[in-house]
Amino acid sequence: MRATGTGSLALYFAPMSTDTKTVILTGASQGIGHATVERFMREGWRVITCARQDVPAHCRRDPLWSHHLPTDLTDPASLDAFVRQANAILGSEPLHALVNNAGVSPKTTFKERLGILNGSIDGWKQVFELNFFAPLKLARGFASALHRGKGTVINVTSIAGHYVHPFAGSAYSTSKAALSGLTREMAVEFAQLGVRVNAVAPGEIKTDMVSAEYEALIPRIPLDRMGSVQDVAGVIFRLCSDDFGYVTGTEVFVTGGQHLY
Repeated sequence: MRATGTGSLALYFAPMSTDTKTVILTGASQGIGHATVERFMREGWRVITCARQDVPAHCRRDPLWSHHLPTDLTDPASLDAFVRQANAILGSEPLHALVNNAGVSPKTTFKERLGILNGSIDGWKQVFELNFFAPLKLARGFASALHRGKGTVINVTSIAGHYVHPFAGSAYSTSKAALSGLTREMAVEFAQLGVRVNAVAPGEIKTDMVSAEYEALIPRIPLDRMGSVQDVAGVIFRLCSDDFGYVTGTEVFVTGGQHLY
């Protein structure tokens, strides 16, 4: 493996087989994103990622995790730079999957989730910039590469986009509802490119960001447990496989049955 560049923008190169598939994934530094990177690498895919922060060096020892580019997707210039750099990495090679995983559910200065009656409208705009507009811009930016790979786009939505959630906040919930709608529209338009578009809607997933208050929701989950990041990563990966080659415009609930209530 050979590294070039300096600091956190160092790029890691390894020779790839012509049969190796490539996925671009956002929000890779922790949680569902990090687990999804691990799943794709375990299946032999090359992974190109971005996140606001860098990922620990030991996580990128596998040469399949070929590039990580620290990026602020709420900053148009940073997002555009990521698209340019990632397309330069791909060159004329195909892209087989784009996973729009990055998302945010901020709190106000009063430690409340951003809602209709609290917090700033600018806060709402930032939520929509990351949760809705970034997936739209990235899908546009990688459309040609996805067309070459007859690939797939996965948008990570949320159960909160379909039901009023006690802890999600209105800004987050409505941005995810909008992303669900975008997934359907994108599926129709991208079908002309031979590209499938689906969404994965997680429910209560146990991550470092989940607080103790979420335990109260477990009685409303038929499988009687919170999900794991691996549960979500597995569904994302399978939707990108040939087994789902005739599935597009679909949103898969990874909720343990919670969405049935």
